[in-house]
Parts: sequence; structure tokens; C-alpha cells
Amino acid sequence: MPLTDLPLSARPREKLLAQGAKALSDAELLAIFLRTGVPGMNAIELAEHLLDINSTLHDLFNASEQEFCAQKGLGAAKYVQLQAVLELSRRYMLEQCKREALFTSPQAVYDYLTIQLRGLQQEVFMVLYLDSQNQLIKDEVLFYGTINAASVYPREVVKAALRNNAAALILAHNHPSGVAEPSQADKLITTKLQQALALIDINVLDHIIVGGENCVSFAERGLI
Repeated sequence: MPLTDLPLSARPREKLLAQGAKALSDAELLAIFLRTGVPGMNAIELAEHLLDINSTLHDLFNASEQEFCAQKGLGAAKYVQLQAVLELSRRYMLEQCKREALFTSPQAVYDYLTIQLRGLQQEVFMVLYLDSQNQLIKDEVLFYGTINAASVYPREVVKAALRNNAAALILAHNHPSGVAEPSQADKLITTKLQQALALIDINVLDHIIVGGENCVSFAERGLI
């Protein structure tokens, strides 16, 4: 059934305008992004089909260009649109983080880091540099690859903190496995970084691990 044959209250655009975006299902939101369906499927049916074969929005949004474009109703133009939407989301979260005192707003940190790190196939180690008011100066990926005492160099973190005139840091990295629990290596490198940075009076406020949809905070666990 074409969307134009549906009651106004069942059409995604009209429903969003009347009730707000939160009232829409994943399929309805995706249908607005798709705009049109394909022969035999309206936009909502196509969205439901894509969610069925991808299991989650995460799988769909993190598909490679080749994987994305090979799916029914998708192509290079939609891939470009999606990447633009995701990047706008990242930049919006960055602006929000810059406006807030991060250590007093952990949810803003989790949301931002989840957008930045979730779905990456390679482990990366990121540092958030904060000023004396715990507001974000900038973030930076310093290391790539498996995180352990051999691959994360405290000297480089110290140099970067001084270069960015940071008063405090939040450390973060991802676990591509999807399991956010800290390893023994994670705990050891956190301790080494705390000790190195303490020598120059820079506090490590937290170390956050992103795994799949979950975040683990060292500060909340009492590990820092």
C-alpha cells in the first residue's frame, strides 16, 4: 500500500510533526530517511525489511559502503546521506560536550563516546582534554591497535596533555568485541597514566570503555 493511502496519523512524516520524533518506531524513522520505497514495498515496508536483514540499526549504519549499497532500495546516494547524518550527530554531541562540565555530566560523555567509538573494527585509545572547569578543550585519538602497556605510551599522553594545556583528562577506548568489561591490561595502563600525569598535576578523572551499546566507567567502578 502506498504511504499516501495510509491515514495521516500512520504516515511517518505527519506522525512526527504531530507527536514528535520519539513517538516513531525505528522503521518509521528509517522510512523518513529512505523517503521512497521500491516496487512492491512502500518506504515503511522497505525499512522493516532492512531492519530484519540487518538485525539492528547499528548493523545497518556500520555496514561498509559495498555492503550498504548492495541492499534493496539503497545505493551510493543513500550511503552518502547516511554518513552525513551520522557525522552531524557526532558534531552535535561534540558541541553539547563543549558546553557542559563533563565530569558533572557523565551521560553526555557516554553518549558522545558511544557515537565516536561504537562500531569501530579496530581498537583505538582516545583522550578528552579538559580545562580547569572540566569543559572539553578537544578530543584526540592517540593510539591504534590492541590497548596494553606496550602500545599506550604514558610519555606521549603527557606530551599531548601539556600541548593542549589540559587541567584534567578523560581516557577512553573501545572493545570491538562488544564486551565493555575492563581487562587487567586496561587497569594497568590506567594506573601508569595516572602516575605519570600526577607528576605534572594533571588529574585523570575517568577511563571509559565502549563496547557495543554499553559503557563502563572506571570512576563509577571505583577503579580510579
